[in-house]
Order: sequence, then C-alpha cells, then structure tokens
Amino acid sequence: MNKYESIVIINPNVDEEAMKALISRFTDLINSDGKVEKVDELGKRKLAYDVKKFKEGFYTVFYFEANTNLIAELERNYRITDEIIKFMTVKQD
Repeated sequence: MNKYESIVIINPNVDEEAMKALISRFTDLINSDGKVEKVDELGKRKLAYDVKKFKEGFYTVFYFEANTNLIAELERNYRITDEIIKFMTVKQD
C-alpha cells in the first residue's frame, strides 16, 4: 500500500452537518480498501481564483494509505459529488 494525501475543497454554502457527513462518507470509502491516518479540516479559506463561481471554500485534507485501485474510485466519487468544487490527490514519498 502507498501513502497518499487528498485535498478537497467543499462548497462554502454547505452546512456543518452536511460537511461532517461528506467527510465521514469519504473516510469510510478510504477505509474500505485502505487506512485513514489523519483528516485535517482547515476551515473556510479564500480561493486564489473563482472555481465554479465560488470565491471561497472549506478545505479538508485526508492523509491515508491505500492500494492504487482505490484512488480511481475515490476521485470518481469526488467528481459525482456536487458539494465538492475542487480536489487533488497526490502520492507521498
């Protein structure tokens, strides 16, 4: 298993309860074929440029170990989730 870091920007109009549900959903997905080491909620921050007409968003970072086939499934779920406005997953050294 490899170590990964996944940064997700969530729509700023999402309420606290829905954001916790999203984080829980992705944590459960990662734990199905890997192991979440840490989740950092960095809070609402201003974006460098408008993304889908939003000027700010909630940043969340997932640190985890997983098999490579899980990354494609995780990013597919990011794409189909309307509350996610931007994401990036990178492999750590």
